[in-house]
Formats: sequence, structure tokens, C-alpha cells
Amino acid sequence: MILVKLTKVLGINPVRYRSYLTSIFIALGCGVMPVNAQALVPHTVKLNFSNLEQQGLALARDAAQLAQFEQYDLALPRARLAVQLAPQTYQTQAVLGSLYLRKEDYTKAIANLTTAHNLKKDNPAILFSLGSAYLRKSDYNSAIQKIKQGLAIAPKEPTAIFDLGNAYYLAKRYDEAIAEFTRVVEIEKKFWAATNNIGLVEYERGNVDKAIEFWETAITQAAAADDKAAEAKLALAVALYTKGDLTKGLKMSEDALKIDPRYGRVDFLKENLWGEKLITDARAVFQNPSLKELLQQSELSTKRTPQRRSP
Repeated sequence: MILVKLTKVLGINPVRYRSYLTSIFIALGCGVMPVNAQALVPHTVKLNFSNLEQQGLALARDAAQLAQFEQYDLALPRARLAVQLAPQTYQTQAVLGSLYLRKEDYTKAIANLTTAHNLKKDNPAILFSLGSAYLRKSDYNSAIQKIKQGLAIAPKEPTAIFDLGNAYYLAKRYDEAIAEFTRVVEIEKKFWAATNNIGLVEYERGNVDKAIEFWETAITQAAAADDKAAEAKLALAVALYTKGDLTKGLKMSEDALKIDPRYGRVDFLKENLWGEKLITDARAVFQNPSLKELLQQSELSTKRTPQRRSP
């Protein structure tokens, strides 16, 4: 499960709009380099005009290696030059498209990834990346189409199935979303984020007790994977608080926000696909004086301490 492991290495939520750059790296033969390996990549480019295509592929490999360590400012010019030198190779187009996806330039990402797909129809990672780009552009029907095409080739990739569930959820096709999230857990037992998102769907449908059960299960799954699951804990806390269990809900909210204070921001909750009902109830919980103080302290701490931006 390369993509699931990738999210752990990068320290990001294992569901939210990944690019599938790692799979494309593997197609280029990049593999995982040692932590200081980017120092081995020369920062100047010497072109050999006798074999431009091979030179382009080599530059794409360099760009991919740099991107593995978030050296996007160095990677992007190399990837652009790689495409100029070898425009008819799917690897160069895929790497550039994936880098644009990481940089959140979704229009350019879709253009290059579409070219890559036209050059290599049977590569599921490219289709999954296209699905992610369309998802970020809120074109849910196109996202569903591309991800399903990729799953026709690689049917048991849990991260892609999860993205398909997210696309159905955002398109308000709730039954189909739950079916895909359930399929994820059947393949990957510790993929707690899928169980968490079933809770998000059920809460939006007004099934609060069902949502609570799924969030409790997600927390148990996360513990088995050594994950503190701040999101599931906060969602559960909000549900309990709203139902009237104020003491337990408040305590769990405090615990969750101490794990990851970003969940105290409404924009971050929206990014993580919280629906209107759950966000409305979360706002009410955040008005509690003790939580307001905690969130203010967290905001001050964040301003004082430079934060490493997750990809």
C-alpha cells in the first residue's frame, strides 16, 4: 500500500487530495532516496543535444527526487524543461502535472496529466492524480469518472477508493460514498479515516447516533495504527456535546484540540470535508470559555513558531 504509507511519511491526513506522485516516481525508477540525497542532485543543467528525450527523462527524475523532499522551487523548472525536451513521454508530463497538483495549480495539473494519460492509457496513478485535481476544482463528476477509470486498472487501491468516496460525498451521493468508504476498510483495516468519513456522512443525514458509533470505531482503528485521530475525537466530542453530554464533550474537545489545534479553525474543518451541520455544532462548542481560551493560546503559539507547511 505505497500511497497509504506515503501519507504517514509526509505527516498528512491520509485522504485529503493526495497527488499520486510517488507512483509516478517509481515509474521513473526514482525510489526513496536518503534524507540528504537532494544534495547529490546538481543544481545546474547541462544539456546534451544529441539525445534530448533521454535528457528530458533524466531531468524528470531529478525533479521527482527533489519533490520527494518538498524542493518544489527547484523541481518545477526542471520538470518544465523536461517536458520541453521530451514532450511525447508520459513520465515528463506526469511529473510536471503532479508538481502542479502539489502547488495547487489545478488547471495546469489537469492539462499535463491529461497529456500524460493520452500517452499512457493504462497507468492508474495518472488517472488517480487527475481525479484528485478535478476533486480540488470541485468538478466532482469528472473526479468520479477519472478515479473509476483508474480503479478499473488497479481495483484494490484503498487511497483511490477513499478519494472516490470523498467525491461521492461532496456530490451529496451519500449512499455511494458510504459504500466506497466501507470498501476501503474491508481492504485496509486500519484506514480509520474512511470510518471517520462515514460518520461525517451520517451526521449530515441527521443520523447522530450512527455517526457517534462510527467515530468511536475510527478512534479504535487509529489507536491500532498509533494515530491519535484528533479529527475523529473532535467530531465525537461535538456530537456528544450537542446531545447534552456537556462535560464529556467539552473534555474530549479539549483533548482533541491539544493534539491538533488546527481543527479549531472552521476553514480547516471545511478542508477536511466537515459538513454544514457538524460545523454549526462545532462553532457552538468553540464558544465555551475554556475552549475559546485554548484556541486563542494555540493561535498565539502558531504565530510565534514558524510552521512547516504540509504538502
